[in-house]
Amino acid sequence: MPLTCPAAPASVRVFVDFDGTIALEDTTDVILERFAASDWRTVEAEWIAGAIGSRECLARQVELVRASPDALDAIADSVPLDPHFPEFVTFCRAARIAVTVISDGLDRVVKRMLAGAGLDLPVLANHLEWLGGDRWRLAFPHSRVSCCVAAGNCKCAALTRDAGTTRILVGDGRSDFCCAQIADFILAKGALAEHCQYAGLNYCVIGSFAGATLLLRDWIGALAPRGEGPRQAKGSVHASSP
Repeated sequence: MPLTCPAAPASVRVFVDFDGTIALEDTTDVILERFAASDWRTVEAEWIAGAIGSRECLARQVELVRASPDALDAIADSVPLDPHFPEFVTFCRAARIAVTVISDGLDRVVKRMLAGAGLDLPVLANHLEWLGGDRWRLAFPHSRVSCCVAAGNCKCAALTRDAGTTRILVGDGRSDFCCAQIADFILAKGALAEHCQYAGLNYCVIGSFAGATLLLRDWIGALAPRGEGPRQAKGSVHASSP
């Protein structure tokens, strides 16, 4: 049966990670596996060990990629999205909740995949620049010098700009750990769920965006002003198990 949409409280924003959250695979890793020299794994090990931040890691890895624009776009077209994400966006729009994609991945890939699903959302991600032929470089329009983890995209900055709003984070991994400390509520998968439990943060575990939609509905329903009844979301959002 259709899922009703309660009126959201004022000033709620949702920030959603991309790789491993909206996309069911890490698209940067897929590209590196297919098109980069094997040295990318050595750079990855330095990042995992905490010797470098993701900004340096990604910049060095992208320099190792050798692929035409068409080849990269084909990879983007082959990676599946969570099939319930469009319904999640529909639900948020019906509740007048702004959704922003925040990714420490590659903007060309993120935007192409969202467009392929018919989704037009604001995206904050690292800028992949084609140098001609099969060469690429990465720019970081959303980094900041003060970022405590030297991220390519400082997700904390995005959430901090919306101080005074209720900020909901949906994510799955290491690039979400820092900004999880700022979020008011977290819908978490994978390593992020483990981090939230360890850090004592306010979170719920999700398996997909079907579960995220149900949890968000219940959360905003609990906060909706008294006397303001639920609205029917435009389009059908069907309940399913998280």
